[in-house]
Amino acid sequence: MYSEIAANKRKTVIIMLFFVAVISALCYIFSLKFGGNHAIFYGGLIGSIIYAIITYFSGSRMALAVNGAREIQKSDNPRLWRIVENLAITDGLPMPRVFIMDDPAPNAFATGRNPQNSAVCTTSGLLDIMDDTELEGVIAHEMGHVKNYDIRVSMIAFALTVVISFIADILMNFSFFGGDDREEGGASPFTFVLGLAAAILAPLVATMIQLAISRQREYLADATGALTTRYPEGLASALEKIAQTGSATRRQNNSTAHLFFANPLKGNGLANLFSTHPPIEERIARLRDMGSRA
Repeated sequence: MYSEIAANKRKTVIIMLFFVAVISALCYIFSLKFGGNHAIFYGGLIGSIIYAIITYFSGSRMALAVNGAREIQKSDNPRLWRIVENLAITDGLPMPRVFIMDDPAPNAFATGRNPQNSAVCTTSGLLDIMDDTELEGVIAHEMGHVKNYDIRVSMIAFALTVVISFIADILMNFSFFGGDDREEGGASPFTFVLGLAAAILAPLVATMIQLAISRQREYLADATGALTTRYPEGLASALEKIAQTGSATRRQNNSTAHLFFANPLKGNGLANLFSTHPPIEERIARLRDMGSRA
């Protein structure tokens, strides 16, 4: 377990270095438009890093906001609050903030840059269809992400995806609407190619960042949750219900999809090939195997 936490910390550094390399390349290409102006290159690079840092520290609030989550207190939902509180005590973690999404799809996610600034969110659909042992299993899984520092890596991934998308939008708009100062007829071939490259590069980089969030972390969180509750069958039963009803939420957001307990996105095409969520059937099989060996 401790080796996985250390691996997550190393992964954070690797993702950050990858981000700096990508942004440096984009800023350099953009500066070529102005004759290799170094001020534009360094200004863009420094500005992007500052923006990423701001997004990282505010990422938890952004992730909760874009998914329509509302914070609750104990009196709002004593059942959910009690389960989260008991699991936090069992794991020796600070009590996270508790949120609910008004969505019929059974799902959940944890966010925050560290255990001291963590939050756990469930959908109303999850609360409706799960019994206490199943709900406890799902929350234990999410608390496992907090305990294993998966949430830090997730917040880095979220921040970088937002930044790269933002820069890609700027490059695209500049290419098609900015034109070249030396030409009055609209965008030059150079800026058009630059915009096209940005349109292609942005989703590829976002996919690579998501792939950095390994499927293995979901298996680890399942195992951590099962060890916490001492009842793998509760989580396995919850996954079976989710497999039957579906986990796609009404609000579709690619940048936060990797945070969820089960894949919140619709469709079974190429996007699922690169999904950070392993097959539910495989997760159930592993949990049942844990239970048989207990």
